[in-house]
Amino acid sequence: MKKRYWIIPLLVFLVGLDWYIRAPDSAARNLTSAIESQGSAKLKAYPYKFWVIKVKDGTAYVSTPRSFDVPAFKALAVLYPDVNTKNPNDPAFIATEKLLGEVQSEASAIVKAQPGIKEVRWELDRDWLRAHFIEVPEK
Repeated sequence: MKKRYWIIPLLVFLVGLDWYIRAPDSAARNLTSAIESQGSAKLKAYPYKFWVIKVKDGTAYVSTPRSFDVPAFKALAVLYPDVNTKNPNDPAFIATEKLLGEVQSEASAIVKAQPGIKEVRWELDRDWLRAHFIEVPEK
């Protein structure tokens, strides 16, 4: 029975290591905080929360639920389950797609306005997509 007790410290260590590897640095946390505090009511109410993954050489890498590999309609189907995202001509779908672009642009503008940030690059939020059962192509 005593032989199994080593599993608990090992699991705690692995969880801590995983957190350390995935945890954004302080600059990224500050930029994410800026998005949260300076965002409009529309951005704050948006069901997807944009966050800064990392900052490197003046470039902030900000999360997004869409890319060329994962079209917006897949994320919008999760964010707005009542909207028919399979019909690109549906006015509700067009409105949600426009709203996503607006809040994404606002998040980008907030991050770019922060000292030391020269550029914003979007990085697909693979963990969020997988958590919502959206297939994500490998990098």
